[in-house]
Amino acid sequence: MNDYLAKAYAFDGRVRLYAARTTGVVHEAQKIHDLWPTSATAFGRLLTGSLIMGAMYKDDQELTIRVESNGPIEGMVTTTNARGEVRGYVGNPHLYFKNKEGKLNVSHAVGEGNIHVTKDVKVRDFFTSTSRIQTGEIAEDLAYYFTVSEQIPSAVALGEKINDDNTIALAGGFILQRMPGCPEETIALIETRLKTLKPVSQMLEENYTPEDIIDAITEGDHRILHKLDLSYHCDCNREKFERGLISLGEKQLHEMKEQDKKIDTVCHFCKTTYTFNEEEIDLLIKETNKT
Repeated sequence: MNDYLAKAYAFDGRVRLYAARTTGVVHEAQKIHDLWPTSATAFGRLLTGSLIMGAMYKDDQELTIRVESNGPIEGMVTTTNARGEVRGYVGNPHLYFKNKEGKLNVSHAVGEGNIHVTKDVKVRDFFTSTSRIQTGEIAEDLAYYFTVSEQIPSAVALGEKINDDNTIALAGGFILQRMPGCPEETIALIETRLKTLKPVSQMLEENYTPEDIIDAITEGDHRILHKLDLSYHCDCNREKFERGLISLGEKQLHEMKEQDKKIDTVCHFCKTTYTFNEEEIDLLIKETNKT
């Protein structure tokens, strides 16, 4: 099954609901960043949450989520857009520890700190909102962000399953948001449904599609609006790194050239390496004199 997201209105149009399968995205991220199980789980949840949040925007708008915390994971960053593309990186990719119940200890990995959400809606300014990390489990922290920063009561559930070889087997989640004016009886019904809902990891293991997850929550009282393919995608290229090197200035480029006779640059998001030899560095130096 390919990764995709389904968006629906539910409960007589009083609720907005997104559900996604992100197994391939998280598996690709684990491979790129060499993520050990706890890092892969924490980062996978953030990738899934980011993709769902990105689907709330339109056109070429982008969303960046930065987890700034004191846990051993040393922070995480994701950037997504309305086209279902996401990329990101982890401070410490090599974490593998469990809690007393034998489950991967994501909250300890993340620790305490803040979540910063920056919206680039392609106007003059960026908009950044910040909320405190509540549990470090990611889902609860994103739900808290929606409540305090956007004043949108939301339920967020994210889940995954790890293979015996420590690779990601399944990943996905959903975000449910109440629309303004949602009646109290509808709120009570939703709360009851969510309390009895199977964990996301179990639904994925039972081959639930995003539509199936939505149906399990709404019991048929919904209307699918659209579906969106999801992917791990980095938009880096050689030209971007050239511009970055030019911005360093002539003196620093000369020093880097003399020291190593070349410059190796590595993309944080996809680990692609772009190498510049002496002749190419000389061309970059000439460009600095034009700016």
